[in-house]
Amino acid sequence: MSATAAEEPWVAYNFAVLRVVPHVHLGTFVPVGIVLHARTLEYLAVRLVRDPAALGRLVGGVDLEVLVRYLDSICAICAGDPAGGPVALAPPSERFHWLTAPRSDVIQSSAVHEGIARDPTIALDDLYMRHVAAG
Repeated sequence: MSATAAEEPWVAYNFAVLRVVPHVHLGTFVPVGIVLHARTLEYLAVRLVRDPAALGRLVGGVDLEVLVRYLDSICAICAGDPAGGPVALAPPSERFHWLTAPRSDVIQSSAVHEGIARDPTIALDDLYMRHVAAG
């Protein structure tokens, strides 16, 4: 007998909104993604706006080619793909903390927030729809 969604255990997770800060000195930003980590499941995933045309509509005045390369790098790090460099080879918890560490760069993260869900992938999609797609 298979378990239904209602029988799945609750899982705690942390997430952050990834945002593009086109003019760091002004501090204004545009949300472009969500990174979510469920430590007990060793789950780490990201959902980003990566289409250059969509990014161009959201974020004016940036080099879209460079921005897409940075976002691709975030995806590689999150997936543990060696193309993401040495940090991509770290355990999921370390990669999450590296991705969400404070920095003054064109791509920054919000503060880390907590939540619980039965399925972290569904939570990631829901957070993306509320904090990125709705914006």
